[in-house]
Amino acid sequence: MITVEALTKSYGGTVAVDNVTFKAEPGRVTGFLGPNGAGKSTCMRMMTGLTPPTSGHATILGKKYDELTNPGRHVGVLLDASAQHAGRTGREVLTLGAKTMGLGTDRVDEILDVVGLTPPEAKRRVGDYSLGMRQRLGIGHALLGDPEVLILDEPANGLDPAGIRWMRGLLRSYAERGGTVLLSSHLLHEVEQIADDLVMIGRGRIVRQGTKQELLRGAGTNAHSTDDAALASALQAANIPVQRTQTGIHTPAEPIEVGKIAAANGIVLVQLGQAGGAGLEEMFLNLTAADSREVAR
Repeated sequence: MITVEALTKSYGGTVAVDNVTFKAEPGRVTGFLGPNGAGKSTCMRMMTGLTPPTSGHATILGKKYDELTNPGRHVGVLLDASAQHAGRTGREVLTLGAKTMGLGTDRVDEILDVVGLTPPEAKRRVGDYSLGMRQRLGIGHALLGDPEVLILDEPANGLDPAGIRWMRGLLRSYAERGGTVLLSSHLLHEVEQIADDLVMIGRGRIVRQGTKQELLRGAGTNAHSTDDAALASALQAANIPVQRTQTGIHTPAEPIEVGKIAAANGIVLVQLGQAGGAGLEEMFLNLTAADSREVAR
């Protein structure tokens, strides 16, 4: 388990992380989501003892990271795949990690197989690796000590679609065996298919958190009827916000509420359901828009 309580980090007069509190539970994948610059990486660096917090604290398995004995055997960390030693081979990187943790070299062979790095690739220098290969190596290093907790910052960067699918399957099976996974990303759709819980951060503050199902319910409803203009008017008359879409309407109201209003006004519904992933992504973008570096054109 990871427990983060009132974690805050200030640099001079700038507050990079502001009173962040959440938990990542065993047997579940927690998606830590926010735009670039929202404070995700700073939070993870504080969790793993690399950056001292201004206030608050984070514990992993009930202890601060620097209180763990042989931490690599308990917590697997990937914060920056590009930070690996470019002059060493992939096998050398893992072998040094294994020796540091008191593991045998047979574990290195196991991990190379798990992450899909072939023997010839393992003999190449990391400086010659693609970003996707570095990510696989970094994930392998995090898994090396067979830890109970994984903390991964943007692990999908550089992976092709097949690699992303592989990563999702790997982390899903890890959680199903009782492991705790904290996975950061600035793109919701990368983690939506794997995450059980979501923590959304913007400008260093938590803006929404909960299970994926809870947040999907809050993503609103999509509806399409034989007369969408009449349905929109009926909903607005009931003080329910409405947004017209290419395929009908979107509203923050629950499906049952939309259905009742349609029935009361004699409007035939063709489609009615929770907004799902698209609505969740719209919510995510709206909640974090003020912190996004992307400019609408």
